[in-house]
Order: sequence, then C-alpha cells, then structure tokens
Amino acid sequence: MDFQETGEQKMVREAVRKIASGFGRAYYVEKARAGQKTTELWSAVAEAGFVGINLPEAYGGGGMGVSELALVCEELAAQGCPLLLLVVSPAICGEIIARFGSEGQKQAWLPGLASGRSRMAFAITEPDAGSNSHNLSTTATRTGECYRLHGQKYYISGVDESEQVLVVARGSADAGGRARLSLFVVDTDAPGLRKTPIPVEIVGPEKQFTLFLDDVTVPADRLIGEEGGALRRLFAGLNPERITGAAMAIGSGRYALDKASAYANARRVWGAPIGAHQGLSHPLAKAKIELELARLMTQKAAWLHDRGLDAGEAANMAKYAAAEAALACLDQAIQVHGGNGFATEFGLLDMWGATRLARTAPVSREMVLNYVAEHSLGLPRSY
Repeated sequence: MDFQETGEQKMVREAVRKIASGFGRAYYVEKARAGQKTTELWSAVAEAGFVGINLPEAYGGGGMGVSELALVCEELAAQGCPLLLLVVSPAICGEIIARFGSEGQKQAWLPGLASGRSRMAFAITEPDAGSNSHNLSTTATRTGECYRLHGQKYYISGVDESEQVLVVARGSADAGGRARLSLFVVDTDAPGLRKTPIPVEIVGPEKQFTLFLDDVTVPADRLIGEEGGALRRLFAGLNPERITGAAMAIGSGRYALDKASAYANARRVWGAPIGAHQGLSHPLAKAKIELELARLMTQKAAWLHDRGLDAGEAANMAKYAAAEAALACLDQAIQVHGGNGFATEFGLLDMWGATRLARTAPVSREMVLNYVAEHSLGLPRSY
C-alpha cells in the first residue's frame, strides 16, 4: 500500500497548475458571463497532452489512466477554472470507446479525443426516466445497415462544442421486460438531431441542452459493441465520470479553502487576524479534513478502475464525499469573508451553483446512498 504519488503524477500536477494559473478564476468567470467558451484554456491543456492523458498511446493518448486525468481535473479546478468536458469527452466517451470499441471505431474517434481537437458529448438522461436507466424511452430500430433513433435527452452538457454525442438508446426488451440498451456515436450535425438550450443559474461556460432525435439515421458501424449490451459497458464510463467529477469538486474545495485561509490571515479585527479565533479556524480545519478524506477515496476509486477492478462502490463513495466536502469548504469560505463573501470582487458566490450541482449530478446523493445500502450493506432494495 503506497500513498505517495509517483514522480510522473507530481509532474502532471505541477504542469497543469502552471497552465491553469495563467488563466485563473477571473478569466473563467469573464468567459462564462459573456456566454463564451474557455477555448484558450482547453487548447493549452490539450497542447500539453493532458486532455487525453488517460487514453492509449497507440491512438495519441498519454497512456496513463483515470488517476492522472483526475489530477488534471483537480488542479484546473483548484485554480478556479475547471473544464467540465474533461469529465465527459475523455473520461466517459474515451474510456468506453477505448475498452469496447472496434479497431475501426478507435481509429476513427480516439485520436481526436486524445488530442483535444474534437470532443464527444454523452446523452443518457431523459425527462421522464430520471435515474432509472431501464425506463429510457429513446429507441433505436434496425433498418438494414442503419439504425433509426427516436427520442429525447435532457441536460446534455457541451453538445454545442462537440462533433459527436454518445447516445444511449433502447431496443427490444429482455426476458424480464427490461430495456436492452445500446450505445451509438451520433454526429451532432446529423439530420433530425435538434438541440435546445436549458437556461440554468450556474456560472460556467458549458451549456446544457435538451436533445430531440427525430428519425436520426445512424450507420450500423456507429454501434459500440453488440446491440443490447450497453448497460454493462456504461460503467466503464460512468465510474470515471464519478471519479473525475469528484476530483473537480475537490479542486473547487481547495480553491475555496485557499481563499478563506488567505482572508482569515489578512483580515484583522480587534488587533488579531480573524483566523486566530477558533470560531473560524475550527470549521476551516474540519472542512480541510473532510476534503482530504474525499481525496483519498477518489484516489482509491481511480486506482481500482485503472487496474480493471470493480470501482463502483469506491467511485460512488468518492463522488458523494467530494460533493459534500466541496460544498462545506465553499460555505465556510463565504462565512469567513462575512459580507465580502457575497461581493463579486471576492469571487466565491459565483461558485455556488456549480459546487452545489455536485450533490445532484452526475448521480444524486440519494442514489449513491441507495447504492451503498444495497450493494455495500446488503440491505433490501428500496426502489
């Protein structure tokens, strides 16, 4: 058991930190409020080879793992400029295609994803399905050498920045009446695919969309793996999504704690820094402890995934712990700043929406608790 990061991992952290510090929170917020994309930051991270750090070297990737991609996500967020599409494009889509795609599919999409020149969105959620993937209504019907997709997807991140979207659709039911799910790579400019923005109160450059698939024709060679076998494959991408999402939350928590600590050292009331008072120092210390515990579980989950072991429990626990810890860090940072915590100048309250989102997406805290109750504790299924 070794808790020491490797020399390569330390180099990744330092290199990403250096890139991100050249942009920072002010750049990120300015772009977000102007409705623009953080293209320059994405390009800088991509040119340094970090967008596809987890993807195989044979297809232009870094040949490392989700452990290293999580470091990239964490360090960007720790500088106040997270890149949400790292959680989607290389983590979900890249991992699924790298593990289960045919050689032709890998050649077609992995080099672009690895270099950052192209991005791939992911579409599973639907308005009426919620967390019940068996209740998906988007259908894929085989007609000769093509499939025809019909349905609607909801809260799809960054599809306006992506060349393709990995769509989860259902075919015929299995013997138990449950949906047999399949995965398709669909071009975002495909005829019949329409996207509508969903306005959200989150300060971030990535937008959310409702997707309408109206008789979208997809060649059969866009099917990832065999028809109906997506449910098992999905977790090759959903576990990395939870891991990198947790890492991003941890980075945001670090950013908030750094701001709070600096302010608590500089702000003097009654002749002493406010950080000298236990009423402020203890909550900050507690938040730091919770953040480090979440980081340990995130590292464990990534370690398991990269070794082909079952990372489901650890990935869910990491996502839960990181979301709770990050929100606690931000809340206490705002409290330490007093009235200044609400001032635009101090750059904390604009983090609230994205940090609070971590409790809800990509999987809600309630569904994580359901998972742990059933799979870790052996309790009866509650839903």
